[in-house]
Amino acid sequence: MSYCHDTLGVLSSHLNLDWLVLAQTIEDPDLLGQIQDTWNNFVKSGQIWALLIGIVIGYFFRNFTSFG
Repeated sequence: MSYCHDTLGVLSSHLNLDWLVLAQTIEDPDLLGQIQDTWNNFVKSGQIWALLIGIVIGYFFRNFTSFG
């Protein structure tokens, strides 16, 4: 076990992180379709209103608490 650990340590110390490739399994390659579905769910669930209200309240809070 220590030999394997030492060997992996030596190999990983010489690997550049830019060359490291992670294996992934892509189930649905339609990225734009996924973004569209997510956006539609965001709007239909009413989260868009929570975002807009939060931005407005945060803007007013920032202006009322700033000195200058």
